[in-house]
Amino acid sequence: MPIPTSDKPFDQLAAGLVADQLAAQPTLGSLLGLTEYDALLPDLSADAIAGQARSEDEWLERFSGLADSELDEEERIDRDLVVMVLQGRAAMRDWAEWRRSPDMYAGTALSGVFGLLMHRLQPPEPLADAVAARLRATPELLDQGIANLDPDLAHPALVRRALGMAQAGAVYARSVSAEVETESGRALVAAAGELAAAAFERFGAHLEGLASTAHGEWAIGEARYDALLRSAEGLGYGTRELRERGQAAYDELAADMRRRTHDLRGHEDWRALLEELSEDRPGSPEEMLALYQEATAAARAFCVDRELVTMPAGERCEVVPSAPFIRGMVAVAHYSVPPPFAPGRHAGHFFVPYPPDGATPEQVAARLATNNKHGLWSITVHEAYPGHHWHFAWLAGNHENPGRRPLRTVFGSTYFTEGWGLYTEELLREQGFFRTREQELCQRDFRLFRAARIVVDTSLHLGEMTIDEAVDFMSTKASLSRDTATAEVLRYCAAPTQASSYLTGALELDRMRQRWFNEARGSLRDFHDRATGSGRLPISLVERALFGTS
Repeated sequence: MPIPTSDKPFDQLAAGLVADQLAAQPTLGSLLGLTEYDALLPDLSADAIAGQARSEDEWLERFSGLADSELDEEERIDRDLVVMVLQGRAAMRDWAEWRRSPDMYAGTALSGVFGLLMHRLQPPEPLADAVAARLRATPELLDQGIANLDPDLAHPALVRRALGMAQAGAVYARSVSAEVETESGRALVAAAGELAAAAFERFGAHLEGLASTAHGEWAIGEARYDALLRSAEGLGYGTRELRERGQAAYDELAADMRRRTHDLRGHEDWRALLEELSEDRPGSPEEMLALYQEATAAARAFCVDRELVTMPAGERCEVVPSAPFIRGMVAVAHYSVPPPFAPGRHAGHFFVPYPPDGATPEQVAARLATNNKHGLWSITVHEAYPGHHWHFAWLAGNHENPGRRPLRTVFGSTYFTEGWGLYTEELLREQGFFRTREQELCQRDFRLFRAARIVVDTSLHLGEMTIDEAVDFMSTKASLSRDTATAEVLRYCAAPTQASSYLTGALELDRMRQRWFNEARGSLRDFHDRATGSGRLPISLVERALFGTS
């Protein structure tokens, strides 16, 4: 189905911006269910990136110039969403991520192919044509990465981190034809896959050389971090106050963990207890999958029984193994949204983190321990019900709503999206979903982990903590192994502010919920439906959508 629009001047302006964004990010178009983008990968050449920056500056000027008197309240929120997102991008432009991040190239190519095969929105032959076209376009995209990545800017640890993705990309490109339904399509995709695999191997070889010469930075600095908090999110505080809030939350949660551990075992060493609980793990990846499926069904039934949210008609959450190419990079459960503009209703996908092919027995055991029988219940709430899956299913179920806002589908905030996921873990604890005190302890641990993330993420990007110091913090102040802590910290270096978004957003939602009840606005379900139904707005705009501008 086409993106909804109208003849209203604001809607026409919004449609122009959406078209411009999707032309620059065709993989986003596919993710939204718009199959006309399925054969394309983005142009990430230096000239194209510079041209897109100029275009976004022009859009920012046009939307900033729209007066309140010209717009209704929903349009004013949309205008401010555009302004905030584009201001955030402008604040980071001189950081030049496209010259620093190999993930930008390899990740785009891989997810672009995988996304087509996950939802299969086209018949078999056109789908095979699109997959082959993206595989054939992969060498050019990766060559752009080779041309753009700058040893003066890229950090060697982040370059080495991307090597695993390049290696997995070559394997995936050579095997993906097996997922194609027709014989002719398989032959077409196999030939294109070989071209892509060779390109991934060239890209990996380049990264190996780059890692030995790269000497760039990861810390974006206080001014950029502040701009992302204040301008792009509309928060009333900056980096240092955010770190103070994270530390205060950590201290409160750590005290609660000590108390709970004492009640369970007679001592206060919660890390030792969590290590004990991690040994109660699934016996195999297949058992892990079955347990996640059981927890997903239970969480959905609980939400319906307690009337915590409105369940959209026809929604489905498919709990499935994670994609082979990402298993070496992502050791945690994750979620992929149903395409909102595809005809009909499509399932969301909750990916269970299977170990990578060739993993040793020790590595498999570690992956299963991370998804132990106590902690996976809280993970399921976050990813499925009433977390990410319910949120996006609720949004996707509003096709018939004439007030649907396309800009809120193209643009969004991780502070609300991930804040909502973490908020739901605490919500279901409050409501009595978790069956044992051990499950509750794991839920508190996951929240403490997000508080530790705030302390580390802000400190890293202020330049006041080294990678080794950050790994020490996450492996001693949270219940992470040193290997997992290392992977976490490198992700924080590569994606500034994202790690801080979880607990920050959850705490802001707690505050808004209290205001909702203080002002007698409606039921708990009403609050949840309204907050999430506003889209994926920055936190300050969610509050406006809930309470107006007064």
